[in-house]
Amino acid sequence: MQLTARAQRCLVIAGFLIAPLTLLAVFSLWPAVQLVWFSLTDWDGMSADKSFVGLDNYRTILFEDTGLLRPLLNSLYYFAGSMLQLALATYFAVILNRGMPGSAAFRLILFMPFVLNSVAVSIVFRDFLQIEGGLDALMTIVGLGAWTREWVQDPDIAPWSLVFASVWRYLGFQLLITYGALQAVPQDQYEAARIEGASEWQQFRFITFPAILPILGLQMILATVGSLEVFDVPFLITGGANGTKTFVMATLEEAFEFRRVGMAAAMAVILLAGVLVAVAIQRLVLPKEEAR
Repeated sequence: MQLTARAQRCLVIAGFLIAPLTLLAVFSLWPAVQLVWFSLTDWDGMSADKSFVGLDNYRTILFEDTGLLRPLLNSLYYFAGSMLQLALATYFAVILNRGMPGSAAFRLILFMPFVLNSVAVSIVFRDFLQIEGGLDALMTIVGLGAWTREWVQDPDIAPWSLVFASVWRYLGFQLLITYGALQAVPQDQYEAARIEGASEWQQFRFITFPAILPILGLQMILATVGSLEVFDVPFLITGGANGTKTFVMATLEEAFEFRRVGMAAAMAVILLAGVLVAVAIQRLVLPKEEAR
C-alpha cells in the first residue's frame, strides 16, 4: 500500500520524535513523578516499605521545622553576586565589542575560568582563602596585611567569599553570551548615532541596552535559577560550615546522612516550585515583545 505524502510526512516526524520523547519520559518525566511520590512517603531510601504520609513532610518543612528552609537565605548572597556578575559581564562585553587591541586575549582570559574543572577551581580557592593562605599573603605584600580576615571561617564573611569565587568562575560564561548578543547589533546604528553627536552613554542607553535586553532577561532567569541551586562551590570549599550551607546541600544531607528520603524529596519539590515561580515572575516582568 502506497502512503500519501501527508502520511509519509507524519511517519517521518513520528520516527524522529520517538527517540527523544522516550528519553524525556524515562529520564525526566518519570523521575519527576517518582520524586513527587517519594515526597508523600516516609521512605528511608533503603527499605522496601514506603508508608504514605500525605502532606506531612511539607507541613514539617513549611511550618514545624522551618530550620530546613534557612539555607535558602544563602541564595540571596548568590543572587546579589549574580547581579554583580551580570553587570560586570555587560561592562566588559561592551568594551570588548569595540575591537580594541588585545580584546581577543582579554576575552580568552575572562572566559578561561569557566572551562576549568569546577573541583580544581574550588580546591584552589579553598587554599587561597584559608588563614595565611594566598589571599592573606597577597594582601600582606601590597601593604594590606592589617585587613586580612578569616575569609571562610567567619560566618559574616564566608558567604561573600564563596560568592566571590562563584563570580570569578562564571563571569566568562555571561560575558560570552552578552558579547554574542552585541555582535548582532548593526554597526551602522552606532555610526549614525556618532554622526548625530551621541555620547558613549547615549549610544549604550538607546542602542546597545534595548538590543541586548532580551538576552539580559534570559541571563537574569539563569542567574535566579543558579542562585537557588548552588552546590559545588560551597560544598567543595567549606562543606557547608560557618553558615554557608545551601538548600541543595541540606536536601542531600537529609537524604544520604539522615536517611529521610521522603523529607528530602519534599524539599526538592519545594525548590522546584520556587524555581518555577521565580521564572514565571521574571517572565511576567519583562515586556511581552522581549519575553518571547
